[in-house]
Amino acid sequence: MSIIKVENLTFAYPSSYDNIFENVNFQIDTDWKLGFVGRNGRGKTTFLKLLQGKFEYSGKIVKSVEFDYFPYPVRDKSLLTEEVLREVCPTAEEWQLMRELSYLDVDYDCLYRPFNTLSNGEQTKVLLAALFLNEGHFLLIDEPTNHLDTQARELLSAYLRKKKSFILVSHDRYFLDGCVDHILSLNRSNIEVQSGNFSSFMTNFERQQEFERRQNDRLQNDIKRLQVTAKRTANWADAVEASKIGAADKGYVGHKSAKMMKRAKVVEARQQKEIEQKSNLLKNTEVESALKISPLLYRSDRLATFSSVAPVYDGKAVCSPMTFEIKRGDRIALEGKNGSGKSSLLKLLCGQRIDHCGKVEVGSNLIVSYVPQDTSHLQGRLADFAVSHRIDERLFKAILQKMGFDHTQFEKDMSDFSDGQKKKTLIARSLCEQAHLYVWDEPLNFIDIYSRIQIEKLLEEFRPTMIFVEHDKAFQDKIATSVIHI
Repeated sequence: MSIIKVENLTFAYPSSYDNIFENVNFQIDTDWKLGFVGRNGRGKTTFLKLLQGKFEYSGKIVKSVEFDYFPYPVRDKSLLTEEVLREVCPTAEEWQLMRELSYLDVDYDCLYRPFNTLSNGEQTKVLLAALFLNEGHFLLIDEPTNHLDTQARELLSAYLRKKKSFILVSHDRYFLDGCVDHILSLNRSNIEVQSGNFSSFMTNFERQQEFERRQNDRLQNDIKRLQVTAKRTANWADAVEASKIGAADKGYVGHKSAKMMKRAKVVEARQQKEIEQKSNLLKNTEVESALKISPLLYRSDRLATFSSVAPVYDGKAVCSPMTFEIKRGDRIALEGKNGSGKSSLLKLLCGQRIDHCGKVEVGSNLIVSYVPQDTSHLQGRLADFAVSHRIDERLFKAILQKMGFDHTQFEKDMSDFSDGQKKKTLIARSLCEQAHLYVWDEPLNFIDIYSRIQIEKLLEEFRPTMIFVEHDKAFQDKIATSVIHI
């Protein structure tokens, strides 16, 4: 056991005037299984890179362990998986690799296949297995679940529960609950550590939020009272100064006026200082502004029908033929392993040309809003993006602001956004679109927990008709009216 101690950490990117971290202090035990949470763009990945010594900073990071990072940058993905893993954990024995892979339900034959032939989920599992074989290293795991289906997430969570010595960045609440014993929370103004899983942290967090909201109401009243008092004092001083005009003893009145002006300035300065102090007391309050959506009501109860439909690749159906209907008010979740055809079924619904068997019937003049899984195509300014998609720019940016964007993001090129910010851009666009049916493909990938809760509240309130794929079980349990297993 050893301690990682962070003292007075301050950091800003060279191109930015604002500090991402300012005089941050905390310490963690290397035996902890640490979940790392915070809003998108607040600096979680940056902090992991600071731990690895990739940026210059002021302050101290005291450590006696070596860090490994996931996702691991594979040099040549055409190599056999075994050769790739030899680079990751050069001292590990083959039997150790086989043991770790068996825990993750990965066939060890994959060791003798080219790494690039493995699915994204298989690549995640084999790399994590190899990294945990580097004894004495502390593992920094950055969002490992984004390419994993629900079953694989449960398996990985159980695997991590048996390990120690890691910091895990994840926005999946069930996943965190299954494998961490401490939470590292990146707040608006500091970083704090709490013992327990995510649910216990969130309970404490919500209590603190409610306390701070009540305190904020009181402070706002105090600030208004101080502002009124400051104005009244200034008015008194002005009145005394005005009384000099026509006075018999101008010297006396002038002396009295000067004293009153001096007193007014002292009082005003003290009151202004109090106002500033009170305004800064609630630095960590997370504001979850309500989102809105304007779904259209379709003329018929039935929007679409799938009759014995299965996507076909290389002449073979990738799943059993699916038969189901999408009716007005449905919120259908498609559930299944990676590669089972979920995304292809959604694309067929949106009119994309994909080989398939069976028949897809979509209602006439049905308006669909689609959020794809992939965000790599996003580039250019948000204003141009709004114009190209014929959505209201002010509404679009207002939604993004409610989801944690600040004004500095609005002028950036979207290609420079974090993965979570890119996904929020696609969701915000969809929320601006009036549609009969909302088709969302893994909308929550990379999106922070607070924004997930915002989106859940939105869908629970407005109840749009939708069909979606999402492996966040907490989200699926709250939103889906039915689940179709593929």
